[in-house]
Amino acid sequence: MTTLEILLPYYGDVALMQEAVRSVLAQTDPDWRLTVVDDGKEPGVPEWFAELDDPRVRYFRNEQNLGVTGNYRKCLGLAEHEHLVFMGTDDVMLPEYVATIRSVLTQYPGVAMIQPGVQVIDGEGRPSNSLVDESKRRIYAPKERGRVLMGGEDLAVSLLKGNWLYFPSICWRTEAVKTTGFRDNLEIIQDLALVIDLLQAGEKMVIDDKRVFQYRRHAVSISSSSAFSGTRFTEARRYFLDAADRLDAQGWSRAARASRMHLSARIHALTLVPGAMRAGQWQGAKALLRNATSTARRPR
Repeated sequence: MTTLEILLPYYGDVALMQEAVRSVLAQTDPDWRLTVVDDGKEPGVPEWFAELDDPRVRYFRNEQNLGVTGNYRKCLGLAEHEHLVFMGTDDVMLPEYVATIRSVLTQYPGVAMIQPGVQVIDGEGRPSNSLVDESKRRIYAPKERGRVLMGGEDLAVSLLKGNWLYFPSICWRTEAVKTTGFRDNLEIIQDLALVIDLLQAGEKMVIDDKRVFQYRRHAVSISSSSAFSGTRFTEARRYFLDAADRLDAQGWSRAARASRMHLSARIHALTLVPGAMRAGQWQGAKALLRNATSTARRPR
């Protein structure tokens, strides 16, 4: 089995990035390679990586800021091994992550996606149980225990009703991602778009409930900072409309209906309206209401 490629498109908090890197260094299975692509200009970061002196760690700093999707594409271009992970710059790999992924790949060789078990933590590293994450777990995520292989329209319907995945924890088959690529003009919903594209191409996903990854949810994330303004839901609505047309063309009518309804995204938008109003973001509140009350239908 080949080395696991861990890609870290980095921008932001230095201390959290360093914690993420240390969590990779602490893996019980040492057969990995970490590639960090720095899209910022924080001082001392190149020197810190030089001091690690670990041949499994590569560090690059972009001469110009590439943005979220641009930096992900650069990371993908640097991938050389058969399977990869796009780790979040503020997330944590628990010690058994690599070993668990390699166990799944032994059982399901050639699978395109692996979603392991995830613990959600807050900005301070404490376990967190937000309404969003509880909804993912209790309402939308599969109820099967252990390890299960899923795919096709059934999985697409499940994810379009409510995206229960944690993108930074997913292991991908490199060739599948390079073939499909990232869609232009998407940031917040890029993860779901990639998964749906792969499912439409006939790929499958293994879901394993062993918790080997910590996903950090806090107020400074791109998805959180765009929430009150309504921009994340405007992007999502545009995506769901386009995806519904592609799904209809493929004959996946149930998935197309789920995409047009995108019920969980609309409910989430509605729950944020009071917070936007309290923050004085009136335009954002109006945008949230529009996205909460409208399904994705093309104008007549």
